[in-house]
Amino acid sequence: MNPSSCRRIVVIGGVAAGMKTACRLRRLDATAEITVIDRSRDISYGACPLPYYIAGLYDDLSEVRRTPAGALRDEGFFANIKGFTALTGCEALRIDRDQHQVWLRRLDDGSEQALAYDQLVLATGNEPLVPPLPGNDLDGVLPLKTMEQAARIDKLVATAHSAVIVGGGLIGLEMAEALRLRGLQVTLLEMKDQVLATALDFGMASLVHRELRAKGVNLRLAEPVRRFEGQGRVEAVITDQGRYPADLVLIAIGVRPAVQLARAAGLELGPTGAIAVNEQMQTSDPAIYAAGDCAEATDRLSGKKVYVPLGSTANKQGRVVANNLAGQTEAFAGILGSLAVKVFDLNIGRTGLSAEDAQLIGLEPVSLVTASPDIAHLYPGNKPIVIKLTADRASRRLLGAQVVGSGVVDKRVDVVATALTFGATIDQLANIDLCYAPPYAGAMDALHQAANALRNKLDGLADSLSAAAVQEKLASGEELLLLDVRSPAEYDEVRLPGATLLPLGVLRHKLAELPQDRLIVPFCKVSLRGFEAQLILQQAGFTNVRYLEGGIAAWPYELER
Repeated sequence: MNPSSCRRIVVIGGVAAGMKTACRLRRLDATAEITVIDRSRDISYGACPLPYYIAGLYDDLSEVRRTPAGALRDEGFFANIKGFTALTGCEALRIDRDQHQVWLRRLDDGSEQALAYDQLVLATGNEPLVPPLPGNDLDGVLPLKTMEQAARIDKLVATAHSAVIVGGGLIGLEMAEALRLRGLQVTLLEMKDQVLATALDFGMASLVHRELRAKGVNLRLAEPVRRFEGQGRVEAVITDQGRYPADLVLIAIGVRPAVQLARAAGLELGPTGAIAVNEQMQTSDPAIYAAGDCAEATDRLSGKKVYVPLGSTANKQGRVVANNLAGQTEAFAGILGSLAVKVFDLNIGRTGLSAEDAQLIGLEPVSLVTASPDIAHLYPGNKPIVIKLTADRASRRLLGAQVVGSGVVDKRVDVVATALTFGATIDQLANIDLCYAPPYAGAMDALHQAANALRNKLDGLADSLSAAAVQEKLASGEELLLLDVRSPAEYDEVRLPGATLLPLGVLRHKLAELPQDRLIVPFCKVSLRGFEAQLILQQAGFTNVRYLEGGIAAWPYELER
């Protein structure tokens, strides 16, 4: 590698993608003149840990700007340790592509100057969406993106009694937990009928709904906000259904790419509204690259352009940009939408396509929900997880996974993401050689069990219904028999409303007592016995039998005790 000497590289944006680009490029090219500019004084900080600061899990906000060794990532750090210039408090005003210049304004004195570049990197990030509603400018109504906003929210929380969160995405849920941990009464308003609508299917999200309510969050679904009320300072949030007192309102309805500079410079924007880039992260101007939350990405499975702003993606893209600036040829391979979030005692993760996503690109998806302990069931400390896998019927290619539970979730999501990356089928997933020891997994890992259950469904051996599908049938008044095949002791402890107890051990001797004229839905704790009951009944001539996927462990609705 022989990088060109004395090239002028300007990076606009000094958080994830921008700093990754600059740091990586300096390692590859000792002579390039690298300058990073950012309008904020707070650069190279982690935004994802901000809710945990507000929760009180760490006391010093500057921790989000420190290295693992404790060094503060400020201008001096980047000059002395990393070897490039970081200009903070400088706003990029416009890009002159013909002259290869970026015009800057110093915020402290208002002076302007032109900064020449040979190659330019846009890492301008995102900006929070704020609903255009009356009262959105009241004091105490704000999003969470910057360190300054985190400090403001922390100060408000110190004297607040109640908070309203608008939006049930990742930040909204993390902040619901944070504010409850700080002792506030929390109402979460979501205009859709579920939280995490872009990440989870309704049935899996219902498990999250139950957890939020169990932890004291007043969760209000399908309830859009109409206005914010207050005299200078917010006092309440108004919807069509009610008035919710609020000393603090957190806006968490999502973000959009910050593309004003790119648009004004005439750069092409993609169908998502983010900056269009090729595989090397170049924009429509070959001298200008874009990375991070301002740039679009390609979904590896659908091939479609998508906008999924995540710090993990920003860092990967920044590295690709730097490699290409240094003379290498590297393509950014795209994303799977892999993510994870902690909500109170639940761990939540997903990767790949949902069944709905798969249908939109012409596939015939088949999905199935399973529940199992995250480690060997006999080992102390095991916790439940619920896994939903999706595969294509014709090719049996694995398409995606959603995992929710109090046990270890990210391991399973990461395994599926790896399998998706290499185009695995559901059969190959079922036979991946994973680690086994009781403290870490069962002899058949929860993911193996989920894969084999889906194979049974694809092979026509398993007939099943999700909890949401069963609940829908019950709500419509359809007559069906919920057949609980657990033991009497298990039944006495907890049960589905209206279920009939018939333990699996006596099922074969009681077949004559069961109806032939209505749907029978057998189930147990996780529905392993439910599946076996389905086979027993079908082998005995019952034609309308479908077991309950995931059993009681995956049932997000009311239970009797």
